[in-house]
Amino acid sequence: MAFSRIDQFQKIKANESEYDICIIGGGATGAGVALDAVLRGYKVLLIEKGDFAGQTSSKSTKLVHGGVRYLEQAVRNVDWQQFKMVYKALHERKVMLQNAPHLAHPLALLTPCYSWWDRIYYGIGMWLYDRISGVTNLKNSQGLGNQRMEQLVPNLKVKGMSGGILYYDGQLNDARYALAILQSAEKEGAAILNYCELSHFGLSPKSLKIKKIHFKDLIDGEEHEVSCKVVVNATGPFTDHIRQLANLKLKPRMKVSRGAHIVLPQSFWSGDTALLIPKTDDGRVVFIIPWRDYVLVGTTDEPDELMEDPKIRAEEEAYLLDYFNRFALNMASQEDVCSGFVGQRPLLQVGLSDAMQSDTKSLVRDHEVEVDQRSKLVSIMGGKWTTYRVMAEDTMNVVEEEVLHRHKQNCHTKDYVLFGGEKIDEIFWQQRIKSLNISDLSARHLREIYGFTALKVLEYCEREKGGLELIHASLPYLQGELNYLKNYEMAECWEDILYRRWGISLRDQVKGKLIKDIKKEAFASFH
Repeated sequence: MAFSRIDQFQKIKANESEYDICIIGGGATGAGVALDAVLRGYKVLLIEKGDFAGQTSSKSTKLVHGGVRYLEQAVRNVDWQQFKMVYKALHERKVMLQNAPHLAHPLALLTPCYSWWDRIYYGIGMWLYDRISGVTNLKNSQGLGNQRMEQLVPNLKVKGMSGGILYYDGQLNDARYALAILQSAEKEGAAILNYCELSHFGLSPKSLKIKKIHFKDLIDGEEHEVSCKVVVNATGPFTDHIRQLANLKLKPRMKVSRGAHIVLPQSFWSGDTALLIPKTDDGRVVFIIPWRDYVLVGTTDEPDELMEDPKIRAEEEAYLLDYFNRFALNMASQEDVCSGFVGQRPLLQVGLSDAMQSDTKSLVRDHEVEVDQRSKLVSIMGGKWTTYRVMAEDTMNVVEEEVLHRHKQNCHTKDYVLFGGEKIDEIFWQQRIKSLNISDLSARHLREIYGFTALKVLEYCEREKGGLELIHASLPYLQGELNYLKNYEMAECWEDILYRRWGISLRDQVKGKLIKDIKKEAFASFH
């Protein structure tokens, strides 16, 4: 079946028995659980209230990393749990890059130093970072002088610096990565739906255990009911709402941290090397990162009120511009900002012992899997993008051992090449784009967005009248891609395409509006 809502509803309609596992939430964690579960042989359904990766999972700092600042805290506080978290994340970093090479790649990051003590301190820290990575290390860190730093980052103000430390982490297209996991799960047999909101749970009258989920299709308004053995709550910052739908006696566990970012034109930061600013006046860490022909500056980290689609504030924009201008030769102003976005990171606030009527298994400090003893709702809480696969594995282990009461099966996601991640025949690819007169810019876009599936996209566009023509001469997007995204990637509105499938509006609001104005009719019937 195609990755379309019509086909997914047909799959559900044809299902004559209950689902083993129903997952609420289509971000990174929910997607990871769906793939892990279906590869273990379970019948899986996933529903998402909005679009896939519509909230936190598409608004990250786009890094695949162990967390240099977490390592510093682990050493300073002699915190073994923090150290283990960094260890797991560093080893998952290589897995993420290998499983979707079109969507994730190594990234060089430079840490500036202002004294010889800084060189020694950060040098030892990055050396330790490399050692913890072990055989999964991307490349060894090294000390650099000012002249070499100027060569790598021509726009960097090196005056007053005493060199720096160059190290390596990863970068990803977060929204597309989440989609690739979901496409993989669907290919393996899972039913996957966006724009379907959980209405309520159907509970057993005697045990009050969840037996069914009731959800509403937000596009056609129809209500649906599905029987299931286990429900996994993977809704990130919105976890408490689902927990209390299952059991009103459960105390809130979550709080959110606000991470704001701004995007600048590429001309402000040439080269492929990012900058880690390890010291700010208020103790935060800020990154300046080359990102898909733009420059990403972020992030803030402060408490926030839970909301959907939070907007960047003027003071956050000013804060990030200030730090960018402290390190960049080309000074940027508010008029230069192409876009800004905010992601809310889910954090745990209530201790395990205070969680009412729940049997909770703590796995690592940054995430926990909770099983409510009454409803048997399984909630995966906390975590970050880099450890999404470990979080899913831990969740499925708890599901099998504590809810289904089965022997824990092996996880098969570590070496699973995600949708579009297969190696493409370069000779054949070059022949195809040449025969179809595809520009280098469009060819690069297709490979970076779709990977191996770019061949299928080209075939689709070739069949459509005018499908190989550009939407706009200055942009790489093909006319036929719009219908492809609607028919094969469940894009249901402009925001799905502009903010997540292509991500252009997240980088450049003006260009996103340009596409929308040119192709107004593409989603005229939505909502």
